[in-house]
Amino acid sequence: MFRTTLPLRFGDCDPSGIAYYPSYLKLMDGAIEDFFESLGAPRRRMIEETRIGTPTITLELTFLKPGFQGDILHFAIAVRTIGRTSLDLGHTVSTNGDTLWTARHRLVATDLDTHTSRPWPDDLRQKLLPHLET
Repeated sequence: MFRTTLPLRFGDCDPSGIAYYPSYLKLMDGAIEDFFESLGAPRRRMIEETRIGTPTITLELTFLKPGFQGDILHFAIAVRTIGRTSLDLGHTVSTNGDTLWTARHRLVATDLDTHTSRPWPDDLRQKLLPHLET
């Protein structure tokens, strides 16, 4: 499981100081970017050199508790399944020991020149395997 932390900033919240849910998606995308970078596949290189995109195909969120400005969010990302072109992730986001929200998320590898799905490169697939839930 990959773990990272990100702060919940003023700009991520509504006027009452509660997290604005679209901001959660932006933060989640940042955590995914950190995850791929930890695998040796930084987003810039994936886009510019290998021409691989990773768009979201499905996303299901479950909100359990509100987050507040100043919270330090702990993101845990697990790989649930690795398909030929798809990747199913499970996200758990918490602060102070409390789970705020969870997500089930499917990404797909795409060729940025043809805008069609493509298989995950073998080297990246091998780096994903240690994160696979059993």
